Amino acid sequence: MKDVYTFADLQDWTAATKAEEPPLRLAVFGDPVAHSASPPMHNAALKHLGIQARYTRLHVRPEELAGALRLLPAQGFLGVNCTIPHKAAALPIMDRVDDHARRIGVVNTVAVEGERLIGFNTDGPGLVRALRSEFGVDLRDMRVMVLGAGGGAGRAVAMQCGIEGCERLVLVNRAPEKAQRLAEELAPLFQHSRLLGPSARLGFAPWQTEALRHELETIDLVINCTPVGMKSTDPSPLSPSILAPHLLLYDTIYTAHRTKLMQAADEAGARSANGLSMLLHQGALSFEIWFNRSAPLAEMRAALLAAQA
Repeated sequence: MKDVYTFADLQDWTAATKAEEPPLRLAVFGDPVAHSASPPMHNAALKHLGIQARYTRLHVRPEELAGALRLLPAQGFLGVNCTIPHKAAALPIMDRVDDHARRIGVVNTVAVEGERLIGFNTDGPGLVRALRSEFGVDLRDMRVMVLGAGGGAGRAVAMQCGIEGCERLVLVNRAPEKAQRLAEELAPLFQHSRLLGPSARLGFAPWQTEALRHELETIDLVINCTPVGMKSTDPSPLSPSILAPHLLLYDTIYTAHRTKLMQAADEAGARSANGLSMLLHQGALSFEIWFNRSAPLAEMRAALLAAQA
């Protein structure tokens, strides 16, 4: 099996994968996609449960997305995941979108039902499970800062915070107008009063050190949804000087090494975790959508860890 297939391969899938057994019937669409850790995780689950299918990577460019998704039924696919930069763009291509994905405006899981494409989002619910497993906390009880609250994963995470009714939410984005627009959209979810104190339950902040330092005084959990840290040469999105020991930092980036944000947390004496647990739990939820059965978490986790070693 090739590490990465292309849109051209998908157009003649039978010829491109004729030597593959079991057949490739699931994939992740991305641009880029070679780094994705989803195939080993899902293939471990498929093998453990004796399902005659395998999962692969498909490099799909933005201009190819609609055509690639529409090819899935004819090419015998059961479903796909969508990652950067396709999560928002996939939604209008769906024949039906479940209520949660429509509310968030982002699709990361596609199920093929006959000739129809059904869109779901498992990012937010996966994060909820990940936070419980990593820190033993519930999102609804947290005062949260989301870095990269513009689109894609940042939007899904921010919307999940609103749906859960977290204690407080601060949105941060390099383009502050995006954070402001998202805050306005989320406002109805924060109208009931839960937080007693001088800080507003919902707000947005510029990406400036002093502004962030001030906001972090009334924050419990920081979630990094930016790609900053994906490369080992990237700096930390937050300076260690503005972090405090009480903070929990969750970096949605998954790598074998500790990201710069996690290293900054170490310097500040704060607890941190990377996105492997979110990938695991959102992947398990996708698996359950495709097969209507529980996912084998232990086998999926072991495969993820082995792939990162």
